[in-house]
Amino acid sequence: MSSGFPNRPRILRGAFVEFGLSVPPLFVVFQFNPVQLTRNRALTFAFPGAAGSGSGGDQSATVPQRTARECRAEVSNLRDLQKQQLVTVGDQTIGFDIRLDATDKLNDGDTLTGQFGIAPQIATLEQMVTPKEESLLGTAVDTLLGGNSGFSFTRSANPPMILFIFGRQRVYPVNINALNITETEFSASLNPIRATVSVNLTVIEGKSAPYVYTKATTEVMSVLNLANVADIANVVIPG
Repeated sequence: MSSGFPNRPRILRGAFVEFGLSVPPLFVVFQFNPVQLTRNRALTFAFPGAAGSGSGGDQSATVPQRTARECRAEVSNLRDLQKQQLVTVGDQTIGFDIRLDATDKLNDGDTLTGQFGIAPQIATLEQMVTPKEESLLGTAVDTLLGGNSGFSFTRSANPPMILFIFGRQRVYPVNINALNITETEFSASLNPIRATVSVNLTVIEGKSAPYVYTKATTEVMSVLNLANVADIANVVIPG
């Protein structure tokens, strides 16, 4: 007889997955999905002719420069203002915590966890921010294949390219800006059994397939918001 709740929805797990072929392949499926995810994007607005706009105007110290705020105040038509503003859109950054805990697998008698705790997951996260050319395993494989085997794609002066997968709608190619690991409990052999890993990511925007896919799903979600168009009736807009 089956136990549990057969109709319980399947919970998707977030993950980090290396983009491209490498030795060893790098992936970390989150044991617990983050309870909070912070996304930030900064925009900078300037105005032609304003001080510090870099528009090539007279920057002489003897000629007082108008601020962007003063320039905008002189434009009465918002559409004209929209066309004239100089906007710089910054990268999107993402931050969250990953929680790792060996308790459940230790209770289940998992051999690998019993011997090493969560050290394998932590080690994989560390490899994701380490240049591939420093990979001892990649070098060993190259040597076994003859030294000039063309296996150089396993090594690079840059860290691996990582995909942050968070549900079906979000597959972000990212750079890992920061990785802060806090180990909180250890086994008798001093292997970590509990840890929190704080990560900060920058989304790599452009024409790559993962980013285009995610951008397309974001636009679809925005279109679905039209189902709430009746809510605008409760908003007062001056005539």
